[in-house]
Formats: sequence, structure tokens, C-alpha cells
Amino acid sequence: MKAFTYKITAVLMAIIVLLSTMSFTLDMHYCGNTLVDVALFKEAKTCGMKQQISDTMICAMMTKKNCCTDKQLIFEGQDKLQNSFDTITLKQQNFAVIFYYSYINLFEEIENHITPFIEYPPPFLIKDIHLLNETFLI
Repeated sequence: MKAFTYKITAVLMAIIVLLSTMSFTLDMHYCGNTLVDVALFKEAKTCGMKQQISDTMICAMMTKKNCCTDKQLIFEGQDKLQNSFDTITLKQQNFAVIFYYSYINLFEEIENHITPFIEYPPPFLIKDIHLLNETFLI
């Protein structure tokens, strides 16, 4: 179960890195206040309200405004993924050294304590109390 959880988190982290570095464009076409079409990576389809201009329609279009609008949302991903060590300040270097030193000292070995009865054998077993009372560890 633990390995399965690690695999799931690794895949999720890979997807997050992929989505954060990818840039894409979301194109939307509105006709009035209603959303007609949304397109990802390409231009949205129009609703057909835009007509070809002819000589007779020029006067009509001058007085009537176009009700269609196109909106474009651009999401830009990250370009720089790895920090270089040239940009680390002195305070950050000091923090890293102090943190490393305190973290490594957490795992020092504990001194071996002398136990005085380690060389003495245990007492002989006269009656097995667990069998007599029928109490077993499962």
C-alpha cells in the first residue's frame, strides 16, 4: 500500500510540474453577454453575426455596433525551473549550513549504557504460566 501511495504522489507531482511549465491560450467568443464558444490552443468559432461588407450595408453598419466580442486569456508557464547557487545570499547560505548541522545531529548514536545483569542467565522455567492460564499472544 505504501509503494502504491508513493507512485500516486509521484504521478501527481509530475502532472503539477508539467502543468506549471506549460503555457497555453484560452480563446472565448461572446455574442452579447452569452458565451458562444471556448477554444484551447486555437481560435474560437464565431456565432455567424459577422457578415461580409457590401456597399449597401456600409451605412447600416456605421449606425449599428457589433455585438460580438472576442476575449483571449494567456497563461504563461515558468521558464526557469532550477535556481542557480549564484543567486543565494549570505543569510540563505548561513541558514542552510545551520539547518544541515542541526539535522545531522538529530541522528547521533546514543551512548551504550552498561547493564549490570546482562551476563546473568534467566531463571529456570518450572511451569509455563502462559499454557496454564491459556493466554497466548497472537
